[in-house]
This record gives sequence, structure tokens and C-alpha cells, in this order.
Amino acid sequence: MKILVLNSGSSSVKYQLFLMPEQKVICSGVIDRIGQLDSSIKFNSTEFKIDEQIKIANHKEALDYIVKLLLDHNNGVITSVEEIDAVGHRVVHGGNDFKDTIEINKNVKNTIEELSVLAPLHNPPNLKGISVAEAAFSKAKQVAVFDTAFHQTIPEVAHKYAIPNVFFDDHKIRLYGFHGTSHKYVSEKAVNFLGKKNSKIISIHLGNGCSITAIKNGRSIDHSLGFAPVNGLIMGTRSGDIDHSLIFYLVNTLGYNLDEVDNILQRESGMLGLTGFSDLRDIESEAEKGDKACKVALAMNAYRIKKYIGGYIASMNGLDCLIFTAGIGENSAMIRELVCSDMETFGIKLDIEKNRAKTSGIRDISHIEAQVRILVIPTNEELEIAMQTYKLIKNKSQV
Repeated sequence: MKILVLNSGSSSVKYQLFLMPEQKVICSGVIDRIGQLDSSIKFNSTEFKIDEQIKIANHKEALDYIVKLLLDHNNGVITSVEEIDAVGHRVVHGGNDFKDTIEINKNVKNTIEELSVLAPLHNPPNLKGISVAEAAFSKAKQVAVFDTAFHQTIPEVAHKYAIPNVFFDDHKIRLYGFHGTSHKYVSEKAVNFLGKKNSKIISIHLGNGCSITAIKNGRSIDHSLGFAPVNGLIMGTRSGDIDHSLIFYLVNTLGYNLDEVDNILQRESGMLGLTGFSDLRDIESEAEKGDKACKVALAMNAYRIKKYIGGYIASMNGLDCLIFTAGIGENSAMIRELVCSDMETFGIKLDIEKNRAKTSGIRDISHIEAQVRILVIPTNEELEIAMQTYKLIKNKSQV
């Protein structure tokens, strides 16, 4: 079975074509910096590679370009769209409506669109990916895998807000959580690596969007992102946790309207607001040159993560494993070192040389004296989506 996975983010589209159940990658790639003049296009197969820059105005153009690459007469990997049996889509917000992976129909699309108000940077491009894939691969099954699904196990004491019950009962306002596909994937890898099924794990997903999850015995029990993916840790352009009275001050005293405040908190804050850069590589480079704002921003970033680690250790009454994953978590030795410094009281102690070593795969970077294992685990949301898509289709065919 050939399964195409589309992961449409706020400014990028990642894609992989898998042969399942062998989990063989036929091709993979990403279109990044969508909407900018220097959009980056990458395509990798066993026979051909592309790495170039071209202007891609929006997500529809990006997805159309991916289809063109797959079908290219000289360098494509399929000769007909009918070779694609299924398309697995990452969808960020599933609300209370979707607790599991599901085959997409009109009602599913309508609900995803309704939930776009809760994830305005993500659900619209997710939906665009679905519509383009339906048109391009009309005979393929379209499947949605939701970021929020993994967090449906978070208990009421953690997912409910201390506001009048009517908002929870009638409007389903609660903590939903995100990046669930990534947290699920890396936590299961950690369990296999540790050889300990009943484990207390904290998974830290650090990319342009960031989140941290407490995972006890394979189940998400708390998470930093909430009703929408803007609170919690400091992110590339999102503020993370703030005092919500700040919103009223910005509107009532400083004269901003609500749309402007939303734009500030989602697109102009975080590391960008603190430093002028949203890419952590630029921030680390400037910090090493002595830039004070960048140094402070990195310290703030690590401090926020530490606060969550301490809280989650308390909620689980212990910790077996700390995971760093996603682009920053996997590649930034500096952030990992800042986060893990002065944490010995929790049994967290980093091996500096292991942390800075350039190796691939799952890496144990904990000190020999550490009680808690510190792992760097490359996430693979696309593979997780392919596995869930294959499992759904296989189970339905056997009914």
C-alpha cells in the first residue's frame, strides 16, 4: 500500500510517500518559507534530489508543486495518481469531536473548518491540504490524524479551566493539547529504548512551535499548550504563557483592537519579539557574539521549560526519562545544556560531551551519575501518521 503523508504547517508543507506496512520511504521532502520570496523546496528519492529556492505564494501552490514532483516524467516516483492508495493528513485541532484517526468525509471537513478559530495558523492549511489531495488523488482514501487526539487522556483536574462551568459544559472550553503525534511517537520510542513499559516521561517538543508533555504509563496526563496552540513555552513567534490581563491593558489602555493583539501574541512575540529573530540558529549565533537580547531570550526560554519540568515531576511523583525532540530539541546542544543545568536535585544531569557530539538516531546524553535518562529522539510525525493511516484502512477492510 502506498500512503502519501502531508503535514501542512503554518509556513511549510512536509511530505513523505511510504510503502506500507514495510515503512519504506519512497520519497520525502519539504516546502518551507511559504509566502516568502525565498521559499525552499526539497525533494529526495533514491534516484533524484532537489534543493532549490523558488517563490511559493501559498499552501495551494506548495501542494500543487508536490503533486507535480511526484508525477514528474523524468524524476517522479509514481506514473499515475491511482498508485496512491491513501493520503494521511496531519490536522492540528480536533477539539472534542475527534479522539481517534478518522477517514475524511464532508462532515469531518466541516468540523475541521469550524475548529479553525482555535488553531488559525494550522487548521486552514491542513484543510487546504485535504482539498488539494482530494482533487489530485480522487480514488485514494483521505485520512485525518489529529494532534489533539493523544491528549484526550489528560484527566479533568488538568484539562479543565477554573472558569464558570457553563463554558466547559456548553462550549467545550478546556485544555486540548497539541503536537500529540510527535509526543506519542517519541514517547513510544523511549519506552522501547528503556525497556520499561510503565515509565514516567517528559517529552519536550521544540520547534517553531513548542510544547511539553507529562506521559505516565504511555498516556498523556498534562501538557503545556491548552485551548489553542499559543500558551505554555516560549515559541518562535508565539508568546507562550502571559498574564491574560495584559490583553485587556493592550486593548483598553494602549488602544489596540483584538485582531491586533491576536497578531502580536501569535506572530510578533516569542523569540522574534525578544530578539528580532525567529530562527533559533540566528539567535544562538548572535548570543555567542555577545548580543544581550539574544542571551536573555535563550535564558528565558530555558527557564520556562524548567518550570514545566518541575511541575510535571510533581504531578507524576517522579521521572524516568526526559526527551528532547523536533528541530530545536534535536539540534540545539545549547538549549539542552541550558535546560538541564542546575537540575541535579531532580536526578537530571547532562553529559556535556555526549550532548555536543554530532550523532544520529536515538542518543542518550545523560551523565553516568544521572538518575533520569536524558534522550534525544528524532521525531517522525510523518511515519506515525502513515502507521495510523495504514492501521485504520486495514482494520476497516477486515470488518
